Amino acid sequence: CVFLFSVLETPWCSPIKVKHGYANCRTPQGEYYKNVLGTRCDIRCQKGYELHGPQQLICQSSKRWSGKVLCKQKRCPTLSMPTNGGFKCLDGAYFGSRCEYYCSPGYQLKGDRIVTCMDNKVWSGRPASCVDTEPPRIQCPSVKEKTAEPNKLTARVFWDTPEGRDTADGILTDVILKGLPPGSHFPEGDHKIQYTVYDRAENKGTCKFLVKVRVRRCAKLNAPDNGYIKCSGDGNNYGATCEFSCIGGYELQGSPARVCQYNLGWSGVEPTCAPMNINVNVRTAAALLDQFYEKRRLLIISTPTAANFFYRMQLGMLQPAQCGLDLRHVTVVELVGVFPAQIGRIGVKLLPPSLALQLRLLLRIPHYNFNIVVMDKHGMDKERYPFPATPAELFALIDNFPLRKEEMKLQAEIGQSCP
Repeated sequence: CVFLFSVLETPWCSPIKVKHGYANCRTPQGEYYKNVLGTRCDIRCQKGYELHGPQQLICQSSKRWSGKVLCKQKRCPTLSMPTNGGFKCLDGAYFGSRCEYYCSPGYQLKGDRIVTCMDNKVWSGRPASCVDTEPPRIQCPSVKEKTAEPNKLTARVFWDTPEGRDTADGILTDVILKGLPPGSHFPEGDHKIQYTVYDRAENKGTCKFLVKVRVRRCAKLNAPDNGYIKCSGDGNNYGATCEFSCIGGYELQGSPARVCQYNLGWSGVEPTCAPMNINVNVRTAAALLDQFYEKRRLLIISTPTAANFFYRMQLGMLQPAQCGLDLRHVTVVELVGVFPAQIGRIGVKLLPPSLALQLRLLLRIPHYNFNIVVMDKHGMDKERYPFPATPAELFALIDNFPLRKEEMKLQAEIGQSCP
């Protein structure tokens, strides 16, 4: 009875209740009396909660515990909102809450997509960020095909410059073109055009297309035997013109010029170079000269007698220079004697006396003196000599004629020259 009285007289504290936690108490009166004076209780919180207040409570004589405690749910730091993205959480930032990151269109997530608030008040995983890794988009036109215009080896090609689009913020920092720009003249063949665009994250997008230029071509033409060919453009492209001429002593038969047509055939007929046939039986000197028009140059040697010293000297100088005369398309016409005993000669062909006389009268060549007349292919009187002229003098004169300069180029191209 004495013992019961002492227990009943001992002050009692109210029972400890810790929400989301528990108390582990030790009393001087035994395990049954867990809230009598002097009882000491260690306070613990459940996982995910943390203690606010003293870790141990003591029942005091005032029948009150020595302090107040509270188990609060643990909270992780507030997550940072990623630029160009965000996150969604199931239970805020409290223990056990799961948060899922997301990115705006055009951006990709770098880091862990889902993080969880852990017991140590730290989020699991790596911090997430939204980065622009997707290249910008650009669409090039389809293949551009163009045929060159007549007498041209290039074609002017146009297209609309492609516009790039960034899938993230829509901003492009640079557009680079590799190849010729639109509106350029493209030569024959395939040409690769490439556009490259960059966004602010230095991602690049590329597109390519081909510009195909075609030149319609006829079969290649060759120079006729004993002749030349000179063509415009590339020689056999649509619209190209090929002109033909013959070497000295030959005349052209057939078409002097042929044009490559759209149907890839040549206009006209194939030309040939036939030995020049001089008709000495014409009635007038003008008709004789017309046979040489645009074909031959004339070197007319007039002498009163075949025994004339200048005449014999001139023939002697010209004989070894025959190749140079042929190279320069020069025909030698000899007028010998005085009417009515005069004759004319072109090579082995003799001119009737009346025709030789007409020629002297037409060109106003003196009958009684030695004289040389040089005429060009258009029948123009270019130079006269009252005494013999050396081949070097004659060739220097003729080589300065405008038509001769073009002939020299053609002869050089085919390697025609005198030893």
